[in-house]
Amino acid sequence: VVSRTGRAPVDARDGAAWRDDDERREAMPRVAMRAAVGAVVAMAVAASDAEAITENQMLYLEAWRAVDKAYVDKTFNGVNWFKLRETGLKNDDLDDRETTYEVIRAMLAKLDDPFTRFLEPEKYSSVTEQTMKADVSGVGIEMGFDDDKKIIVVAPTPGGPASEAGVKAKDLIYAVDGAPTVDKSLYEVAEELQGPQGSKVTLSVDRGGKQSDIVVQRKRYTVVPVTSTTCDVGENKKIGYVKLSAFNQVSGAKTKEALKALKAEGVNSYVLDLRNNVGGLFPGALEIAKALMNEGTIVYIADSSGERDVFEADRSALDADTPLRLLVNKGTASASEVLAGALRDNNRATILGETTFGKGLIQTLVPLSDGSAVSVTVAQYRTPLGTNINKVGIVPDKPLPLNDAGEDAVPANADDFCAYARTAPDLFL
Repeated sequence: VVSRTGRAPVDARDGAAWRDDDERREAMPRVAMRAAVGAVVAMAVAASDAEAITENQMLYLEAWRAVDKAYVDKTFNGVNWFKLRETGLKNDDLDDRETTYEVIRAMLAKLDDPFTRFLEPEKYSSVTEQTMKADVSGVGIEMGFDDDKKIIVVAPTPGGPASEAGVKAKDLIYAVDGAPTVDKSLYEVAEELQGPQGSKVTLSVDRGGKQSDIVVQRKRYTVVPVTSTTCDVGENKKIGYVKLSAFNQVSGAKTKEALKALKAEGVNSYVLDLRNNVGGLFPGALEIAKALMNEGTIVYIADSSGERDVFEADRSALDADTPLRLLVNKGTASASEVLAGALRDNNRATILGETTFGKGLIQTLVPLSDGSAVSVTVAQYRTPLGTNINKVGIVPDKPLPLNDAGEDAVPANADDFCAYARTAPDLFL
């Protein structure tokens, strides 16, 4: 749940956060959450023997209530959540603010969910101030946790410093400048990756059991979300290639512009390249899916009560018939997986490549009264056929050809892709 500045995932280009912007925007409305948090005042009086509730007790109760109302797993990982509230109020030392923060962290840790976390005021402020900029500075990595809660690279930003230095999707980062990352949050690791533009940072990575150090120079770079071209592959056949690198505010509109232009040129098929696209703004995935299919479910969002939202195509497609190939890899995550799942389950596209990352949880940020906040996992994505994307990913229909080094042989830029497609047009038609 998501960095491009080396801060943390989603789109950690512009701030420290561990969830995708699509996760942030699709989560429970904050107005409702604030009302719910406010309700703890009445509860607190009954929950505490004290004559008056202290500010720190109130803060603890706000954090508890945020999870109680919205958390996706109503078993709370087997924890008696109500009893935990009572125990925290009666037994924990909430005399000072830092101790209260530690008690809140300990409470959230019982959920065993690395994405449900407490944010101190300065970190929450950093998150809320972030914007989706095209021109960014950093190392260009989106991070997450693997099953063992180790720091893992979801994907390096295409064209970013980390990608150029050789960092790859699924690399495990076990140290930054020699400091181990074990038991650290994504925020802590992200802060270690930050530094002045032009400075260097050493990432110690484990790739398939082989460890190495990769030196990355922090620098400013530009994210171009959409590029496209027409590939003339002979025999009067044309392939329309669209590279979608990220989901930001303009990705949906730019992709539709590209599809319109390619359709006007009479292409025989589209290739939508989602490799190393780690997600971003969820509405972009919906907009592109609607441009490519006229009817059918795009995605379900399920919370602890079951299906909460269903998103459907609305018969506004630009082209629902021309053959479509999607290219994916293990760096394809979140909103990209939503799009791939929608097109696959509705028989609109053939998926080529390798199983995607499997990042399907949705978080929301709940602000607390002292300027801090809690990030709470509130829901999960499910494909139209009901597949839970998280930790599973989207399984492709066919693999892509590999080169002699065992890596994907299909180029990920427009000119080189066209040259390759001319040698194997049937793969994309």
